[in-house]
Amino acid sequence: MKSLPIDPLLDEIAARARAAGALVLSAEPGAGKSTRVPLALMHAGIEGEILVSEPRRLAARLVASFVARELGERVGKTVGYSVRFEDVSSAATRVRYVTEGVLLRRLLGDPLLSGVGALVLDEFHERSLATDLALALAQGLRSSKRPELVVVVMSATLEAEPIARFLGGAAQVSSPGRSHPLSIEHLERPDDRPMDKQVVGAVRRALRDDPNGDVLVFLPGAGEIRRAEVALGELAKAEDLLVLPLHGDQSVEEQSRAVEPAARRKVVLSTNVAETSVTIDGVCAVVDSGLARVARHSPYTGLPRLEIQKVSRASATQRAGRAGRTRAGRVYRLYTRGDFSARPESDAPEIERGELSEALLTLHGSGLRGFDALSWLTPPPARAREAAEALLVDLGAVDAGAITELGRRMLDFPLHPRLARVVVEAERTGIGGRGALAAALLGERDIRRAARASFGARASLHAARGDSDVVELVDRFDEAEDARFDAAKLERMGLDGRAVRAVERSRAALVRHVRDRAEAPATGEEVEHRLRRALFRGFSDRVAKRARPGAADLVFARGGGARLAEESVVVDAQWLVCVDVEERPGRGGNVVRLASAIEPDWLMELGDRALTESDELVWNATTERVERVERMSFGALTLDESRTLAPPSPAAEKLLVAAALEQRELLLAEGGLTRLLCRLDVLRQALPELGAPALGPDDVEAALLRAAEGLVSLAELRREPLGARLLHTLPPELGRVLESEVPDRVRLAGGRSVEVSYEPGRPPFIESRLQDFFGSAAGPAICRGRVPLTLHLLAPNQRAVQVTTDLAGFWQRHYPSIRRELMRRYPRHAWPEDGRTATPPAPKPRR
Repeated sequence: MKSLPIDPLLDEIAARARAAGALVLSAEPGAGKSTRVPLALMHAGIEGEILVSEPRRLAARLVASFVARELGERVGKTVGYSVRFEDVSSAATRVRYVTEGVLLRRLLGDPLLSGVGALVLDEFHERSLATDLALALAQGLRSSKRPELVVVVMSATLEAEPIARFLGGAAQVSSPGRSHPLSIEHLERPDDRPMDKQVVGAVRRALRDDPNGDVLVFLPGAGEIRRAEVALGELAKAEDLLVLPLHGDQSVEEQSRAVEPAARRKVVLSTNVAETSVTIDGVCAVVDSGLARVARHSPYTGLPRLEIQKVSRASATQRAGRAGRTRAGRVYRLYTRGDFSARPESDAPEIERGELSEALLTLHGSGLRGFDALSWLTPPPARAREAAEALLVDLGAVDAGAITELGRRMLDFPLHPRLARVVVEAERTGIGGRGALAAALLGERDIRRAARASFGARASLHAARGDSDVVELVDRFDEAEDARFDAAKLERMGLDGRAVRAVERSRAALVRHVRDRAEAPATGEEVEHRLRRALFRGFSDRVAKRARPGAADLVFARGGGARLAEESVVVDAQWLVCVDVEERPGRGGNVVRLASAIEPDWLMELGDRALTESDELVWNATTERVERVERMSFGALTLDESRTLAPPSPAAEKLLVAAALEQRELLLAEGGLTRLLCRLDVLRQALPELGAPALGPDDVEAALLRAAEGLVSLAELRREPLGARLLHTLPPELGRVLESEVPDRVRLAGGRSVEVSYEPGRPPFIESRLQDFFGSAAGPAICRGRVPLTLHLLAPNQRAVQVTTDLAGFWQRHYPSIRRELMRRYPRHAWPEDGRTATPPAPKPRR
């Protein structure tokens, strides 16, 4: 067993951990903390099993295998590991490496951690939600029922003091790693070439700068690793290199081959798993893409989605440190120094940015009623807590703040609560196996290669019409199974072999927990129907409806919207649930990548909590009437609606008046209100001594309210002029004065009665033929002669030849010239020389 930097501190670490009950260990990568500290605790006499949590399956497997080899044993004896769907251990296992998820399930199944003497949380600086939850549960356990439980928190980079304080005064130990000088180079300017070509150039340079040692290349994910592996083929052949991938989808043997020493010079293409959790001896150069594929929880579904993002400066520093473990090293960063400086110092803890429903269900399963039942190193945000609580209620997992039997059954499946709900509903209807497959497909990465191109082309040709994109994925998996998962056949089918096999492992593990509670359906059509129903129960809070038949635009029941992806096979369904939503801020809105059709009747299953019935009066601007609307809704979406004419009522009258006031100008004009108000204004100005009132908006509204009694439409309201209604409200003497001094009509000298026009901003005026004014030396006036009317003198074509208030002046100055023109244009009419003394034509009798 070779010496490691942490070895001189092991006795102190074990002694202080036992004495204080808790210890925070800061140790640089390569110091040996992951491999040596658990054994030191075991050798120090801590009774029971020692659980060591790792952030990744790959790390748990490789570290356990390495420690077992150093003990001269096979893995699974003294040292074993348990990861999702895989357990390599025995009754003799004392040190068990587990993933964070497995640790949480252990705490769920056995909240006392019976038989466990120590819990070691490794790589704590990554601050995953699962690790924060495990720390909170462990500290709660130590504080109450298991004070003898030893808790050790280890990390390469962390602030030890806050954690030690949280653990009630834990001991603190710091260990150096092996550090040698590093030469770090950045790009002078951004490189727009594909990543695989950049990697080839950087590896070629690393080989030239240092003829010995291995090269470690950090890439975001397995896809980028495969492309870089192909691109390095020619260089590897020329330089006799061993190019080895390292990522979580590999077998244990493949992962071990990448980590262990080799006879030839290696180029290891790794995800961020080699950043801290796994040490690769012999690395002299690091090529850093500066990118990582990180799980982000969609706010639409709560499910994790892997997204490529830039790593923080702390992660970049960790990666660089891998080149300086045994001697001086070189680092080639495929990004500029400015890019590095602009990155955040470190990533925020997942508890501050993640979706919390799985953690909350775990707490309920442990007998703890919510987040407040524990103390937290970093408290979860209130908004995320509320969203998690609401989702669990929607899923039926929690009711009145307590876990339900359904929720307990969901905990039997190591899945996000949504997917667990899908499986539980599927087994209830006799299709548990299909539900497990659907959950596995949604929980793992997409099994399709270049899904957008191939899948979208088929959908655009309408060859793949269907009711569910998830059912389509299930069918594609069935095709792969029929092909016996043959790699060549999967390639021809456009499927990702590794992803397919990962789904098969997940499906097989889930099926072992399934207990069908109903008879299996007889037809494939019924299986699909029940599977869509199960998907609905897992995503019932993501119900959407097409904005209009055939449209790709969707409206969510809970507000907002998205667009259905072109590649979706859900072509015709009006109602659906959105299973996977891709957020595209600033790029045309969010896109629903996976949808599944539902039937509106299914919404009734959610009960009164989800459905609302309303019976209300509304104003219909199109028909201009008050209508009674009886509606059943699911959130913002209408399931059923009927509209009828509202019966007369005070509520209907209020709506009618409100609508009338919105059309006030129209009503003022059509109902005579404007005319009446203008007449009163003329009266007040010309005869102020009469004290005529100024009527304002309140008086108008009061008139409308009186006019609307027993009415439900504007058509009814317009039948009687509103001006007349308002006039009836005035004192009788004022009405008589108004009629006498500001009359509706005046009679001209020839006996013709002419309407007086009253309009806002204009003096009162009349319009009539010029001949009607023959024999009049002066025009008529109102308000006891104080307000002369403006005269619009019209030619036979009803167009004004003059507008004046001085009829006498008109006869004298303008009439002679106007007469000559009128005689020329209208020779059949009489145009006497002196209009003042001429006899006006007799008025025509009214018909």
